Amino acid sequence: MNFLTQIDNLALIALLVVSGVALFLPTLSTLISGKGLSPTEATIWINRRKAYVFDLRPEEAFKAGHLPGAKNLEAATLTVGLEKTKLDRKHPVVLVCETVAQVKSLGFAEVAILDGGVKAWKAAALPLIK
Repeated sequence: MNFLTQIDNLALIALLVVSGVALFLPTLSTLISGKGLSPTEATIWINRRKAYVFDLRPEEAFKAGHLPGAKNLEAATLTVGLEKTKLDRKHPVVLVCETVAQVKSLGFAEVAILDGGVKAWKAAALPLIK
């Protein structure tokens, strides 16, 4: 019990608590707002987990540059577009937009948004298809 009452140790305990909170904040924000992926995490999902990539931006933006293997679907007709494609609902989905609730309601197991969109993808020096 002497450990907790010494001044030097209180600073270490405070540092430990602040570090723990700082490490937990990204997890907390993900739990609140839905899963967000960095470009590196999205690449891992696409390459290793065979994730589907749906770009929900307007067609002009899609043609200007999109992720490899991405399919362009209009956000307004997302439900109809996904039902037409016969996809395995067990595979994860990466979105280049913010309509996670719609895709989850269609029965996909895991849905995530690419944080920063195509701009972050470009900044990470990852390839775009034009």
